Amino acid sequence: MMDLILWRHAEAEEAEDGSDDLTRALTPRGEKQAARMAAWLDRQLPEGLRVLASPARRTEQTADALGRKFKMRAELLPGGTTEDLLELAQWPRARGAVLIIGHQPVLGQTIAQLLGMQAPECAVRKGAVWWLRQRQRLDASQTVLMAVQSPEFV
Repeated sequence: MMDLILWRHAEAEEAEDGSDDLTRALTPRGEKQAARMAAWLDRQLPEGLRVLASPARRTEQTADALGRKFKMRAELLPGGTTEDLLELAQWPRARGAVLIIGHQPVLGQTIAQLLGMQAPECAVRKGAVWWLRQRQRLDASQTVLMAVQSPEFV
């Protein structure tokens, strides 16, 4: 069994013309969103969890709210692919759980692919968490949606 937990960064400053997208910081509202989701996650997350985050400032700040060690990985930067994300997570081969803090549209594309949705991507709200589980049933492998949580409801 493997859990893949996808957390979209919280609300960030708007991009300004000519500014570096990767340096955009969380807004005060985004900091509150990250703190609320981190508190919810901290109560749910299993021991031995791997935490991986995009090196963008807004994802690093979102990850910091959790207060756990994490690795920043360039594969998770905006423009990354579902294939890169799943390979980095070692889905579905790994055991245990991995939390990935990243960006749209790749998080939504990954969710849509794993759940067999017809749409090419799924909408993921800023600061929201989607928790997926890979399990074996008889001779078949299944992806189960365990939880979807957004900062407004915690």
